[in-house]
Amino acid sequence: MALIPILGIIVVLLLSGLRIAQEYQRSIIFRLGRFQSIKGPGLYWIIPMIETQQRVDIRTKTVDLEQQETITKDSVTIKVNAVLWFKITNPENAIIQVADYNKAVYQFSVTALRNIIGQHTLDEVLREREQINGTLQKIVDSTTEPWGIKIEMVEMKDVEIPEAMQRAMAREAEAIREKRARIVKAEAELEASIKLTQGAKEMEKSPIALELRRMQMLSEIGIDNNTTTVILMPSDFTNAAKSFTELVTNKKIEN
Repeated sequence: MALIPILGIIVVLLLSGLRIAQEYQRSIIFRLGRFQSIKGPGLYWIIPMIETQQRVDIRTKTVDLEQQETITKDSVTIKVNAVLWFKITNPENAIIQVADYNKAVYQFSVTALRNIIGQHTLDEVLREREQINGTLQKIVDSTTEPWGIKIEMVEMKDVEIPEAMQRAMAREAEAIREKRARIVKAEAELEASIKLTQGAKEMEKSPIALELRRMQMLSEIGIDNNTTTVILMPSDFTNAAKSFTELVTNKKIEN
């Protein structure tokens, strides 16, 4: 009978060592303070009062990097915030190598963000956002790799520019658009003048064709504007018509 309580205590101790870890969890087992193993997911057993555990979530985590006020390479003060995604790839190092991996990742990412913005001009920050994101990811990942942490992606969300700088950029953009419009107009006028010159050279070979073109243009003007048009016939064209008329008359007389 005395064995029953003893057996009951043993059973209770054995059952108290049972643990369950979810699919996205890993348990770091310490035996008398020393790292022993990594267990999970599922059901596992630890030695009561001798082994302890710390659970780690290996799912991808999202960290919002709060807005940072920093100065660009060309001395413009801007405010930037970003989002970082990371996951634990080595649970042992994440627990043993760093005291608080969440805080460590956040603090280093914020510092790296400020540093990399200071290495670029404002135009580069606005235009080359993807390149800056990639560079920032590599910098943070190289530091967190010994901690067993993989930086999956870093994205800058918003870049806040001072109002005075926004107005200056708007004026610059307007000036660039006006410049482009003038260049396009000048190129069109140049192309039109070349075509007109080519057409004039062709018409120069035939004065009759030139006069016919002039009459056609006057006719089009009259149709479009519904006005009376007075045509001054050039002497060459008139003389040519007169000579043609006299030639026809002389032939009739001879006949």
